[in-house]
Amino acid sequence: MQTKRQIQQLLASAGASPNKRLGQHFLIDLNLMRLLINSANIHNNDIVLEVGCGTGSLTEALAQHASYCLAVELDQGLAKIAKRQLAKVKNLEIINIDILDNKNTLSQVVANTLALARKKYAGRILLVANLPYNVASPVMLNLVTGPTVADSMYVTVQKEVADRMTATPGSSDYGTLSILLGATGDVKTIRVLKPMVFWPQPQVDSAMVSFVRKEAKLGRIQNMEFFSEAVNLFMGHRRKMLKACTKLARGRLAKIDNWPEIFARCRIDPTQRPEQLTPKDYIAIANLCYGVPP
Repeated sequence: MQTKRQIQQLLASAGASPNKRLGQHFLIDLNLMRLLINSANIHNNDIVLEVGCGTGSLTEALAQHASYCLAVELDQGLAKIAKRQLAKVKNLEIINIDILDNKNTLSQVVANTLALARKKYAGRILLVANLPYNVASPVMLNLVTGPTVADSMYVTVQKEVADRMTATPGSSDYGTLSILLGATGDVKTIRVLKPMVFWPQPQVDSAMVSFVRKEAKLGRIQNMEFFSEAVNLFMGHRRKMLKACTKLARGRLAKIDNWPEIFARCRIDPTQRPEQLTPKDYIAIANLCYGVPP
């Protein structure tokens, strides 16, 4: 792990500096890095994905605990620094690539690499990262809905993202991220982080958050893709009544012609607004739309 001074020296030697556009804020509190690693409880047969590895400050420690570590860094200069710093780490691969092919799709290169690793190692896939602020939500959403999924996630994110991750129905922070995480696993804020634990300092607080995928919850969802579509339909128009949202359905959901019956069978008032429904409510709706009783 690297101190602030060491990171600054590495960047200076490469003629580089933090890129605000890419949301680069380096975690410089070594105790918090240890907390993140310890919270993840990485086993020696696990596969760890780190997004935004920067200069490799956290990366080496992750690789020491896991069977295999895949670190992804979009910034070419930072990726070169990390590769040079960690050249002797054998169970580590650093890829200079965007983690997302587009907002709704995880990088196919990353997905293929993780799939190969999963065939070789018997452990879990864990996302452990100080996530770049500009990709935090889409990365987590992709790793929840699949097809490539993380068994657990231990991340630092902006506090507003953490609030959305842990939000409850009816609150202003409640949204698609809250629902998908709540429907598939357990989410917990580990610690709120002040700006001074990062360099350069962001303008807002951050938080360290955990997500653990739960098979018991997943078993209630008949089709993840259909469930995601249902959540996106309603939460995309969160201020409207549920019955009004159905008129805006697209794709497969546009073919549903018995919305009143579906709401009745789920015991949901169609005059409610989408932000009032629980993850279980959305699962019930999606399952009936998919053709399976809740």
